[in-house]
Amino acid sequence: MSRNILSTSAAVLLLAVAGASCSPTREYRGFVADSEEATQVQVGVDTKTTVMSRLGSPSTQSPLDPSAWYYVASVQERFAFYRPETVDRDVLVVRFGADDVVTAVDRYGIERGRVISYNTNETPTRGRELGILEQIFGNIGQSSPIRTQDQRENPRDRGN
Repeated sequence: MSRNILSTSAAVLLLAVAGASCSPTREYRGFVADSEEATQVQVGVDTKTTVMSRLGSPSTQSPLDPSAWYYVASVQERFAFYRPETVDRDVLVVRFGADDVVTAVDRYGIERGRVISYNTNETPTRGRELGILEQIFGNIGQSSPIRTQDQRENPRDRGN
């Protein structure tokens, strides 16, 4: 009877370990947008310095409109060895007017995101491509790796 209990508990333990290994791992990156400080930014009251002291430096700034600060947070899940997948994203946008006072505070989620397809083609370089054996053995016999005293004194003598 004790042997049956032992094998049953080992099987349950094995199933628990196998189930735990298949659960996704979550990675949290970027700005913590659910913090109390993020909700306290007030339009018409706060300035760049108060936003900087309250939220810290922004994740990025718009290159076309430097008066907009973006605080980005994302959550990614990964199953075993697969690529991570973004399951949640929160973007807090703080816009400033000409006098550095906050004019708007917007929040966007992952539903507003767009998929951008990158071109993965590579630009070929000119010249010949060397195989692995040519790279390893290509310089054998080309020149002497250590020059003798005579070769240093007479640069026309190549040691051939």
